[in-house]
Amino acid sequence: MHELSIVLNIVEIVEKEVFKADAESVSAVELDIGKLSTIEPAAFEFAWKHGIRDSVLERAELKINYIQGMGRCSECNTLFEMNALYDSCPECGCYFSEIIEGKEMNIKTIRIEERLKSEK
Repeated sequence: MHELSIVLNIVEIVEKEVFKADAESVSAVELDIGKLSTIEPAAFEFAWKHGIRDSVLERAELKINYIQGMGRCSECNTLFEMNALYDSCPECGCYFSEIIEGKEMNIKTIRIEERLKSEK
């Protein structure tokens, strides 16, 4: 299950940002995950629950934006929605396509809770 390693990488990135901001915690994190990214949503949610324990993300709200897959047919140049990596072109039936979007996995926003000045 590669979802756990992805979650642990997110925790590491967010912890570095929290350290840079001289803060302690995160109230929310927003992710963009492409539907063609090979990240299984149920496995990711399970990994998230366990991977954020005892981290700055433990109490953070998680928002995931699932990005629709889009491809361009290499034969007829048609743009079309893709639900799987090897969807065929709806116009000509060709299976060779350039994936335009839908493979991303990005941290879109991190809402960091700043320390009160009296705590510094």
